Amino acid sequence: MKKRQINSSRMPVYRDAGFELYDAQTASEAFTKESNPDRDPDIYIYSRYRNPTVVAAEEEIMKLEGAKWALLTQSGMSAIDTAVSIFQCGKKIRPWLFFSEIYGGTISYAETILKQYRGLDIHSFSPVNERYDLSAFEKLLKEIRPEFVYIEAISNPMLIVPDVTGIIRIAKRYGSKVIADNTFATPCLWKPLESGADIVIHSATKYFSGHGNITAGVVCGNDSRILKKAINYRKYIGHMISADDAYRLHDQIQTFGLRFFQQCKNAEAVASLLKTSEKKAGAVWLHSIFQEKILQKREKEGIISLKLSRKKSGLYLLWAILKQ
Repeated sequence: MKKRQINSSRMPVYRDAGFELYDAQTASEAFTKESNPDRDPDIYIYSRYRNPTVVAAEEEIMKLEGAKWALLTQSGMSAIDTAVSIFQCGKKIRPWLFFSEIYGGTISYAETILKQYRGLDIHSFSPVNERYDLSAFEKLLKEIRPEFVYIEAISNPMLIVPDVTGIIRIAKRYGSKVIADNTFATPCLWKPLESGADIVIHSATKYFSGHGNITAGVVCGNDSRILKKAINYRKYIGHMISADDAYRLHDQIQTFGLRFFQQCKNAEAVASLLKTSEKKAGAVWLHSIFQEKILQKREKEGIISLKLSRKKSGLYLLWAILKQ
């Protein structure tokens, strides 16, 4: 078949496991450049390394986060593994600090994989009455001097919002990198790189995809040195997303903004309903992001969190109220 340029506005799905290297000179050039890998290489070699369909989807996320680079992985957890593991270099590794109010899967990963299996020095910093004390945070940083600080802009699932800009400022003062999980906040509410974060991660399974039919994660940043390490880690560990999932994610991201703000409206309506029915349902505590004063665009969030005082009976009543 004659090769020609096709006037399509979208990147096709490249399902190639390996890409054609036409001659020895091309192959030599391609593999030589792998010693200093680019996110979007001139010559593709193997889809576990990089794939043009994946690169096209990454560029959509780069626009959203205002990042110089983004790397897609096959899940949010693989994005987390990639982001933190690039700091595990040599025998002398400084402590790693995780905020305690984060996704349960991340906590289990830190406690099991990092602490038990890899033997790393993992620390946790906890809030008091749902607020992180920045003075206590600075005292801890001064004591342990962590390699990085891991935070969530809005915690999953309790929706605690730390003073992210203050945390980043203090972390930088003590030479610590900052990894920010921006899954719940999304770039619509906050862009961590603009505030000085070094790495931003997402479970793209959530808002970016939004259709419940793919799992994906993404690691974003501006530092080219971190990019090179992340490319190699994803390549050798095998965290690469498939071309088919990247293609569908590319399409789904196009409606991300519309979906996010509609979800915010839906969440606000549910929160208002629950507040008016609080006593009836036994909902003694209702937490939403609408009143928080930390994030840049702080009036919206598509998720609510609540506690029921009457456990099982309260749950049945709550379900009845939501079905009205």
